Amino acid sequence: MTREEAITKIEAACKTIALEMMKITPAARHLGDEVTTGDIVKASYQLTIELEVIKKKLIQLKGRDDSTLL
Repeated sequence: MTREEAITKIEAACKTIALEMMKITPAARHLGDEVTTGDIVKASYQLTIELEVIKKKLIQLKGRDDSTLL
């Protein structure tokens, strides 16, 4: 697998995860337990932050110039 293929695969997985994450908070609001809902929303937010870290790292990696020419 090339670097580009790996980046594409990771980006696709991040997109899928992000789309699924958007379903958690609305569903959690219907649990009927304020503490549990709060904990789920907080954990979901933290997962979203970590997902953004992955996406940011890929953007940085794609922006690097691997050539040795000056």
